[in-house]
Amino acid sequence: MNRGKEKGQSHSTRPPSTVAPKWIQYSPEEIELIIVELAKKGYPPSMIGIILRDQYGIPLVKSVLGVKLQKVLQKYGIKLAIPEDLYNLMKRAVNLRRHLEEHPKDTHSQRGLIEIESKIHRLVKYYKRKGILPPDWKYRPDQAKILVSRPLVIVPEEAAE
Repeated sequence: MNRGKEKGQSHSTRPPSTVAPKWIQYSPEEIELIIVELAKKGYPPSMIGIILRDQYGIPLVKSVLGVKLQKVLQKYGIKLAIPEDLYNLMKRAVNLRRHLEEHPKDTHSQRGLIEIESKIHRLVKYYKRKGILPPDWKYRPDQAKILVSRPLVIVPEEAAE
């Protein structure tokens, strides 16, 4: 039995075409406004994409607008406090630390925490190299608890109006 493709197949398949479908009822300007409104409500980019797909029938923002959702947010001055994938890993690490405070002998969770934090360190190194995070940024569990308690999306004052 071939077990080569057992892991990493949980994601859904993307639409095969990169051309915008003809059945989309919204203009590119309307889609941009929807994206900005959803970001103002505090939704992260991945959730905005899911909402656009499920509620508005827009399969991929890039096929309709020609740019990725993140670029649309940057155009309107909306940015993320830290990259979303790093934020989600930090959230998992904070929750796991909270669990380990109550259950200190849970060795499986201790191992899980080590693995999550090693992913965080690798991702931080990548984002420092790309210039997305400042060179002096470091992951610290106490700092992560504070970062996770804040909203991920930062909306400038003029865009919030």
